[in-house]
Amino acid sequence: MIDKEGYRENVAIVIINKDRKVLWAKRANENAWQFPQGGVKSNEKIEDAMFRELKEEVGISKDKVKILGKTNDWLYYDVPKNWIRKDNNLYKGQKQIWFLLKFLGDESDIFLKNAIKPEFDDWSWIDYWIPNDKVIDFKRDVYSKALKQLAVFIEI
Repeated sequence: MIDKEGYRENVAIVIINKDRKVLWAKRANENAWQFPQGGVKSNEKIEDAMFRELKEEVGISKDKVKILGKTNDWLYYDVPKNWIRKDNNLYKGQKQIWFLLKFLGDESDIFLKNAIKPEFDDWSWIDYWIPNDKVIDFKRDVYSKALKQLAVFIEI
């Protein structure tokens, strides 16, 4: 759903393991890595959207995580104009609520092939702050803000 300012409601998910490493996923058939994220359906609660996206994108079920915290408000990023479809002149970017989840499962609980067209084809556990420098440029500011807000819920 796109709001009147042109931003699509979205959730982003940072999953942290017992070693304080975060799950970093590689977009299918691209050399681009990011945290799982996805759109919120109309009339869907934010938390329900997060659990749905968690299962769809990385195969992790609700009982394998614990919510540690979330961002206080929407965090926004603009998508470069040349990435926006010509028929979508309303769309500017995403507004996201970010969740920090503690992973309670085993690595066998991570499964990237849950969707007909999987979002990711590889994943890794990496240090908490690395995604801040490794994510695509136009998402860097929102990643920085989100990671700083979520860091208060863990000891880094």
